[in-house]
Amino acid sequence: MELTHFNESGRARMVDVSEKADTMRRAVARGRVLMRPETLALVQSGGMKKGDVLAVAQVAGIMAAKNTSQLIPMCHPVGITGADIRFSIDTENSAIEIEASVACTGATGVEMEALTAATAAALTIYDMCKAVQRDMVIDNIRLMEKSGGKSGLFIREEDSTCIRRQ
Repeated sequence: MELTHFNESGRARMVDVSEKADTMRRAVARGRVLMRPETLALVQSGGMKKGDVLAVAQVAGIMAAKNTSQLIPMCHPVGITGADIRFSIDTENSAIEIEASVACTGATGVEMEALTAATAAALTIYDMCKAVQRDMVIDNIRLMEKSGGKSGLFIREEDSTCIRRQ
């Protein structure tokens, strides 16, 4: 396997994708925010003083996906055709699970956009809840699925083993 973001001199470069065919591409990333049960209850009840935590985090995730190339230096600007952020409440582990899915038709994938969206949503949850709990933990940000392009389909199994299908 070859690292593509370095030129022949070993210096960083943005990969030239002009010869790649446009294909439908999709990526899904997940992450979570762990918090005390009391904090989670405030989120669920709408009791945070800053407002609806999940609504704001959803918008933040979508905005982050759209602006990923401004945050990650070698990331191409991508014409995103769809982005969605979903949350599920895990009361057993006192966590908010985040899933970000991003799609485009283009010459490069949207893995970084999905990962950035999940991360921004998690950071927004933290920001909106930090007044009541500063020791929340953001963890397990990971790519779950990627499709399209030459490398084909990638799916991460929940037990953290990875498979790749072409």
